[in-house]
Amino acid sequence: MDVDNIDVPDGEKVELDKVLAISDGANTLVGSPTVAGAKVMATSMGPVKGKKLIVFRYKNKTRHRKKNGFRASYTRLAVDQVVAPGE
Repeated sequence: MDVDNIDVPDGEKVELDKVLAISDGANTLVGSPTVAGAKVMATSMGPVKGKKLIVFRYKNKTRHRKKNGFRASYTRLAVDQVVAPGE
């Protein structure tokens, strides 16, 4: 799973406590706005770059063209465990 860039070294454990929903196939628990007491335990796999986006600006009749590229930085996480509330 890729998340916005967080400052965690490779191989370090990460605990995410803002969980929006939990489902195990039969039961679904949706928070409002988050599920209280739920956590996701993950391991950082290091920084990665996203897909390249092309930004192209054009104004007709004036020969004005501007082309830029953009790649967002992400942190790749491997989910180890999802802890439901009360576990």
